[in-house]
Amino acid sequence: MHSKVLAKLLDVSEHYFPERRVFFSTQKGMRYLHVRTSTQILACLGAATFVIWTVISTALVCVDLLGANDFRQQAKQDAEFYHQELSTLKADRDAKTAQANGAQDTFGRVVDYADQVQAQLLETELQRQEMLSALRVLQEKLAAAAPPITPSADAATEQKTIEDKGVADLTPAPGIQSKAAVERLVAILEQTTAERDQVLAQTQDIISHTDELKLELQLTEEKNQRIFRQLEDALTISVQPLDKMFRTVGLNTETLLEYVRQGYSGLGGQFMPPTVSTRGEPLDANTLMMQRLLQQMDELNQYRIAAQKAPFAIPVISNYRYTSGFGKRWGRPHNGVDFAAPKGTSIHTTADGTVSFAGWEGGYGWLIKIRHAFGIETRYAHLSKIRVKKGQRVSRGDRIGDMGSSGNSTGTHLHYEVREGGKAVNPMRYIKAAKDVF
Repeated sequence: MHSKVLAKLLDVSEHYFPERRVFFSTQKGMRYLHVRTSTQILACLGAATFVIWTVISTALVCVDLLGANDFRQQAKQDAEFYHQELSTLKADRDAKTAQANGAQDTFGRVVDYADQVQAQLLETELQRQEMLSALRVLQEKLAAAAPPITPSADAATEQKTIEDKGVADLTPAPGIQSKAAVERLVAILEQTTAERDQVLAQTQDIISHTDELKLELQLTEEKNQRIFRQLEDALTISVQPLDKMFRTVGLNTETLLEYVRQGYSGLGGQFMPPTVSTRGEPLDANTLMMQRLLQQMDELNQYRIAAQKAPFAIPVISNYRYTSGFGKRWGRPHNGVDFAAPKGTSIHTTADGTVSFAGWEGGYGWLIKIRHAFGIETRYAHLSKIRVKKGQRVSRGDRIGDMGSSGNSTGTHLHYEVREGGKAVNPMRYIKAAKDVF
């Protein structure tokens, strides 16, 4: 059975791939090359394998390019959304802080007024007690005074004299004077009692309003705490990918941040932010939280500055084809990666830095070298045109040249290198580390 199948396969192979002779002319005469059926089959399989490999590689590169563009757009949209949310939360926090400060000031004024009213109420109560004591003493004296009036012998004579004169003695008797004084004291006591009741009612209203202010202040404090926690979580989530990105490429984050602090430490001017004085008192929870948030925001800004100074970007922004990687190639070391695109495609610097070389250099052809922070250097070779000059400061994303095929080159492409301390490293480490961050 197997022999029949094998014989059938050989017949089919010989039918489609018969043995051939390829004749060619030489100085010694006509010669021919005998091509067997197996050789033809192997050659066809090899060609088909090469074509399939080329198609699959091209498709993978296109898919990777489209995915990278989608990731960059999504990361950019997420960053913009985060900044908008952070600005909104910051404005809400400032408004609530101002509202809380206003409520606290109002509460302080209410407490001071309540103290004054309480002092007046205590003073009024003391006066009332003193007047009651005086009233009791006066009543005792009235009870002990006023002896019975005995008619004298001359009463009729005196009465007749008064009637003759037609004038009545209007001077009140001592008993009548005491009764008027008592009535006045009673009126004063009633007025004092009414004022006391009024002050008590006002005090109750103030206490009720104070309780409402305390509740409002407590609610404001709780809302501020929630806002602070959300801000702190957002800042933590933002810092972690940046920290991981730097550590992935082997950069020490503490050293990076210290470098940024030294280079960006200036302050002063007319609009200096005021310092908060605690007058020797311990800081409250809100102040501590605010200081911690400010420190985290400053740290995030330092990470952003440091990321601009390391080559985490791609030098070719437009469509390109990744043609060669880092490592050995054709038996020799290849110290960079190659990106192929049409001639004249714009080349952009991948980090902030200073141009240290711009000109022709042997096999590199037209070459640009840029010196960055942290001992990093990037190289852009085989250019067709250089758009910067030596000593020029550039920022990440600036156009520095055009793609070409100068020097030792088999076609139009960019040879891109990253060197740390003069030693070439794989640039894809930086590009892949920043893939999900920017």
